[in-house]
Amino acid sequence: MPRIPRGLAYTHRMYQVIARKYRPQTFQDVVNQEHVKTTLANAIAQKRIAHGYIFSGQRGTGKTTVARILARAVNCVQGPTPEPCGVCANCLEASGGGGLNVIEIDAASNRGINEMRELNQSVRQRPASARYKVFIVDEAHQITTDAFNALLKTIEEPPEWVIFILCTTEAHKIPATIASRCQHFSFRSVDFADLVARMAWICGQEGIEADAEVLAVLAQAGEGSVRDALSALDQAIACCGTHLNASEVRALLGAFSLESLEKVTAALAASDSRRMLEVVDELERNGQNLQHFSRELARYFRNLLVTRLAGTDDLGARLVAASPQQRARLAETAQAFSEEDLTRYLQLSLDLFRDLQFSLQPRFHLEIGLVRLVQAGRLVAIEQALAEAGGPAPKPGKAAPATAPAANPAPRAPAPPPRTGPSPFEADRAKKAARPPEPKAESAPTGDARDRLHRYLLEKGLDHLADAVENASLALAGADLEVVAAKSYTRYFRDRAFDDAVREVFGRPLRLKITEGEVGPPRPQTPAEGVPDDATTRALANPEVRRFREVFGGEIRKVRNLKES
Repeated sequence: MPRIPRGLAYTHRMYQVIARKYRPQTFQDVVNQEHVKTTLANAIAQKRIAHGYIFSGQRGTGKTTVARILARAVNCVQGPTPEPCGVCANCLEASGGGGLNVIEIDAASNRGINEMRELNQSVRQRPASARYKVFIVDEAHQITTDAFNALLKTIEEPPEWVIFILCTTEAHKIPATIASRCQHFSFRSVDFADLVARMAWICGQEGIEADAEVLAVLAQAGEGSVRDALSALDQAIACCGTHLNASEVRALLGAFSLESLEKVTAALAASDSRRMLEVVDELERNGQNLQHFSRELARYFRNLLVTRLAGTDDLGARLVAASPQQRARLAETAQAFSEEDLTRYLQLSLDLFRDLQFSLQPRFHLEIGLVRLVQAGRLVAIEQALAEAGGPAPKPGKAAPATAPAANPAPRAPAPPPRTGPSPFEADRAKKAARPPEPKAESAPTGDARDRLHRYLLEKGLDHLADAVENASLALAGADLEVVAAKSYTRYFRDRAFDDAVREVFGRPLRLKITEGEVGPPRPQTPAEGVPDDATTRALANPEVRRFREVFGGEIRKVRNLKES
């Protein structure tokens, strides 16, 4: 090992990543989060500093950074001031995230009740050389319930020199007893345009050449997180040097260009399932991650739908994370599809991405998912199908949604002229209300059942069946029709025409029970004993009696007039 000459020493400056090198040092440097910066700056200026804060939001949005800036602002020798000097010992201590006055705690590894007891003991000690002793607790949601309970009294009534700042990505896991004793600030994801502007400024400071398309790719990789976007920028600089190329950056980050995604929409516009299989084959041969492609495809359809709805104005620019050139291409592609089609494609692509997370054969799932998109584009609205079939035209204001443009659209059948007057259903109801209901065919008593059936068969010209009925005995028993006839006549009762005749005469199908036997001449039916014929007739004509006999069948053997008894 070579010896270092006395009096000399090697100095090596460690590289500092861009996310740490350009960490904001004042409230003005923080990207977005205007509602947080304004409130904290006013509170410091008015000397209304709370003893407990909760900073929540997604990763990389500035929670810990703002906590350190707050610690600098309250401990600066020129303060408390919303604009700390940044050069005094207290400001330098807060910027480093450690010291006697600013204590940062990682709750992911210090989450138990013993660590909280040590913190309670540290709270009692006054700050060494500053006004406040600031405790910044990162990943505060990792603290156990018992540990939170041990910290509860301290957060509720801390000493006047203590400030707690709890930073978390999952605010719902903070107990309500803790949250109610703190001021809660929710950090929002950073706007796409602001993130691109921040990275453009950093690239200028670092001497990096990056066009708008490269910055858009990096900002999309961040998904609203400044730290994630700057980490992607660091990775791109390490790969491509001082000149960043969009295609190389996409390949590095596993992103997909609009050209590759537009192959899917071109296949949808042409309704070509074969081209979908070619897309999957190209992805597989190039070693692309199929799950990442399905995720980007869902995002692509979402951007198409938003562009179709919001256009390319300010609202579209805020909602679609893309460069102006990309938004123009999205708007051009979106015009080829209707809102209904794009909504359907987005839902199917989201289902495809979900299925690919657990698929053992991702290629098969992706192929069938893309082919299903083509089939979904061929669906036609029910109103349009009715119009093409010559059915009633859809009502005004509810026209059939437009579908993807076809090469040779079929000519539509002319819509029928508008109907005037009542509809057929209304006319039918009015006709039924104007006339009394016709009595249904009722089950006849045993005596005249044979006569009615015999008469019906003669009218229909079925003389052989009428002769069999005349020489047989018929009896109704519920849903059964019992027939007793000689052996030579039984075969006629098994004829299909006889079943049809029974259904027409009695108004319902009956089960036939055929018994062989000798039958004498029919005995004419006589009125019930002690009751005149008109009473029997009126009883049998009663609607409730007819309904009862239709349902249960049977035979009425005796009618008694209760008024005369």
